[in-house]
Amino acid sequence: MTQRQTRRNFLMTTAAVTGGIVATTALQQNATNTATPPAMMPERVLGRTEVKVPIFGLGGAGQTPLSWEGKERDAVAIIQRALELGIRYFDTAASYGPSEDYLGKVLPPHRSKLFLTSKTDKRDRDGAWRELERSLKRLNTDYLDLWQLHHVSFSEELDTIFSASGAIKAMEEAIQQKLVRFAGITGHHDPEVIAESLRRYPFHTTLIPVNAADKHHPRPFIPVVLPVAQEKNVGVIAMKVPAYGRLFKPGGLTGMQQALGYTMSQPGVHCCVIAAETIAQLETNVKIARAFQPLKEQELTAIAQQTAGIWEDGTFFRAWT
Repeated sequence: MTQRQTRRNFLMTTAAVTGGIVATTALQQNATNTATPPAMMPERVLGRTEVKVPIFGLGGAGQTPLSWEGKERDAVAIIQRALELGIRYFDTAASYGPSEDYLGKVLPPHRSKLFLTSKTDKRDRDGAWRELERSLKRLNTDYLDLWQLHHVSFSEELDTIFSASGAIKAMEEAIQQKLVRFAGITGHHDPEVIAESLRRYPFHTTLIPVNAADKHHPRPFIPVVLPVAQEKNVGVIAMKVPAYGRLFKPGGLTGMQQALGYTMSQPGVHCCVIAAETIAQLETNVKIARAFQPLKEQELTAIAQQTAGIWEDGTFFRAWT
């Protein structure tokens, strides 16, 4: 038996043993007792993956129970409610605290219906492999739908990633071994670095900030990355949609309807991931996503103008590396 076969068999066995450790009886009973199915969210095909995903997915980071230690009960409740509401896209990362663990306690019985994503911030092959194995164990699954290189910020990182011993080798091997379906790259610091990565390698997806304050930044993501992604048919997942709520400060946007509407009306954006602090907040966001209709150019211009006075606060994350 080869080393690759051994690794895959070990991960599959581990997932099979631990995958059902948390029962979701309450969730199943709620689904059974629901008189009418929930309204469907709009869906879009995620680039050349040929996978159709809802436009709204649950983020596993941010200032929310999903990434806080000691908040398992609250996190599990949010994840279960997300499933009830028809969310199928779940976003997490190896570095999001206990996020993968929490998701791994709820999602396994529903795995075949979900699009599950995680990330690694390791730039070398061996380091990335170790994180992938850890992520699969924590998530109690034997594969990821999407595995992403996390917060790539500098061109020097690309040189390391694409080297003979770089993280891209781990991605290619994981796809070959069917531990990962698709490869992606994420970043919120420099749009030129992400655009260059899409030119250098056929990533299936990219996760980038797309929000109403973007156009006011001296180095905006939308005009730099989206055209390249469209040219390469790369799936675009939007993050930082409300900028952790900072776009809703006085003088800014009126609420998530404007924030999500602006983001999901950008050409080439396929879906977005937004975290939830509470079940009520999640329910509101899902309701808005279900009712989404593309905005006209005049409406987009007006929404962007509302952030002109708060754009620096609405793009504060650009300083992160």
